[in-house]
Amino acid sequence: MIILSLLLMVSGLLMINAIYAYHNTHIDPNFLPTLWYYIKVIPFFLSASMMVGYGVKFLTKIVDSLTFTLIVSKGMEILVSVAIGYIFLKEIPSWRTGIGILIILIGFWVLKEK
Repeated sequence: MIILSLLLMVSGLLMINAIYAYHNTHIDPNFLPTLWYYIKVIPFFLSASMMVGYGVKFLTKIVDSLTFTLIVSKGMEILVSVAIGYIFLKEIPSWRTGIGILIILIGFWVLKEK
């Protein structure tokens, strides 16, 4: 069940980030083409939101801690964003990226514990 919840979260986050990254690099910045693109991807947004939601729900049910689940979710979101940035925008992560991710996760954990 843990693997299912993690796969659901990763799949949903990958889908959402890929939609935005594709828009950033391949869609004309004019209003109507952008509107038409987002109308076409509404089903993907719906399914991605449900994947993330059910992934969080299942993981919270398993570990019985919403704080831990949200920390895992944020960590996965950051890693997915780095991966999508590499795939679509050719941004190569450095050691500073790893330190930044670690600082963000520690900060999120500190905030959620209070």
